[in-house]
Amino acid sequence: MWTATGVWRWRRNPLRRPTDLFEAWVAFAALICVLLVAPAIGTVAGMEVDGTLQRAAREQRQERYLVPAVVVRPAVAPPAGTEADPSAQRQAPQRTQIVASWTAPDGSSHEGTVPAAEEPPRTGDRFRIWTDTQGRLVGRPLDASSASAHAAVVGLAAALAAAALVETVRRLVVRRLMHRRYIRLDRAWAATGPDWGRAGAGS
Repeated sequence: MWTATGVWRWRRNPLRRPTDLFEAWVAFAALICVLLVAPAIGTVAGMEVDGTLQRAAREQRQERYLVPAVVVRPAVAPPAGTEADPSAQRQAPQRTQIVASWTAPDGSSHEGTVPAAEEPPRTGDRFRIWTDTQGRLVGRPLDASSASAHAAVVGLAAALAAAALVETVRRLVVRRLMHRRYIRLDRAWAATGPDWGRAGAGS
């Protein structure tokens, strides 16, 4: 509203300079971009990302399987002093590692080290893990709600980035206009300054 009022005020003001009206229109255009263009960019970006993530989520759900596994034995702990970052180990305690066996969806048998599902793990305990068709361990597939949440964050970030870009351009334009005004003021003062205050100056 302030920008629109500024544009209207400068339309027929006798004190208006050419740059005043131009600056007001720049501010008005920037406001329109922030209110309309930036949200549109964020919406389009969010929809594009959401479509990509939803397709990835569907593919993961088709390619990843939750299969039963059995605890075989506790995994051998690494010797003391071999951790790459002992301080990180203390700050973020990890789950107990165990050796488990499982059968892949293609019928092949596998055995490997995985995090324990429960503490403390007991030999013979059954739990489930995510694998691909060949039985390789994979992460949990992306669900639709998480994909939508990620897409919303991307859309919001795109809208904010577009708004920030518009505001940056507006500030650069205003700065350039102010620089031109100062140059013109210096020239005008250089022309009239020596005669300022003198009686009959310019007559």
